[in-house]
Amino acid sequence: MAENIFLFVPNLIGYGRIILALLSFYYMPTDHIIAATMYILSGFLDAFDGHAARMFNQGTKFGAMLDQLTDRCGTMCLLVTLSHFYPQYMFLFQLSMAIDISCHWLHLHTTLMAGRSSHKGQEANENPILRVYYSSRPVLFVMCAGNELFYSSLYLLHFTEGPVIAGVGLWRALSYGLLPVGVLKTILALMQGYYAALGLGAIDVHERQEAAQKNK
Repeated sequence: MAENIFLFVPNLIGYGRIILALLSFYYMPTDHIIAATMYILSGFLDAFDGHAARMFNQGTKFGAMLDQLTDRCGTMCLLVTLSHFYPQYMFLFQLSMAIDISCHWLHLHTTLMAGRSSHKGQEANENPILRVYYSSRPVLFVMCAGNELFYSSLYLLHFTEGPVIAGVGLWRALSYGLLPVGVLKTILALMQGYYAALGLGAIDVHERQEAAQKNK
């Protein structure tokens, strides 16, 4: 009897992440406490689906895609809200969305076209900076969590300064302090897109050479 991969533990966690994300989107305009709690919890569970996949040997291509789409769509929807709350920075938020979606999609597509098993593997990341980014779990966690916390802090700052520490509201301090992480995350995404484009171009050249050889 074939396994039902859709009911694998990491995928069930993934469905839970989607439900939490949808709840956060619904409450984002009106209730920052519920929205932020649901959004952060959805992101927090991201660490558990990968752990469950390794623990139960239930890693699947569907699960990897589900995880990737949940991350990208979650950040994108938060940025849509931020564009509404901070219209003067709308272009920057739009730019961030475009870079995040396009570069991750290109990197993932090139990885599949090249016949590689994962876009996080060393063979899929020839650049040493990207190799460290994907191979070091602490680095990946700090960058991803820091980026999400940066945007979340901007979201919360629209409603409240938060607890005041040394005369500065917590959400304002975090949004300023984590700005470099957000910028660096965007730069890394651009690097992803650049090297993925080179890789996809190399595949095109190779396929055209093979086709030319067959037509001789």
